[in-house]
Amino acid sequence: MSRSRHSSPARLVAVVSLLALLAVACGEREPTVAEAAASLQTHVLRLLKERGALNVQVEDPGGKDIPCGEGKAKRTFAATGEDVLSKREPGTLNAALVGALGRTVDHKYHLADPMERPYRLVNEESRTVLVLDSVTGRYVVRGETECLSLS
Repeated sequence: MSRSRHSSPARLVAVVSLLALLAVACGEREPTVAEAAASLQTHVLRLLKERGALNVQVEDPGGKDIPCGEGKAKRTFAATGEDVLSKREPGTLNAALVGALGRTVDHKYHLADPMERPYRLVNEESRTVLVLDSVTGRYVVRGETECLSLS
């Protein structure tokens, strides 16, 4: 039985290799830690603005690489703001923040565990995590990036 030149094992390996390279090249690249940190800061501040938080204060400006090993790092960011109704409970404030996410952020967050308190919201695209840990009358939003490459 003769083989066609189109079905040779070497040709099959070459085609599979080329397809694998194209898949990697066309796939989305992972953001750098600086890119993810910029997204995190934007998400936190937009979220507080959408909720109408007053006297927003940056509690953790981030900007510092926290080493994670293997040439990777993560960054943090946190801000707070007063609620217009100073007596609303933390659970109500956190739920309001979750509700505002869809109106403020292009990337979608999802609750890591709906029963967990404080709320931890994960965003696979931007590689960020938000933690909503409000106290009575005050929104508290902090977050961090995943461990990502420096460049």
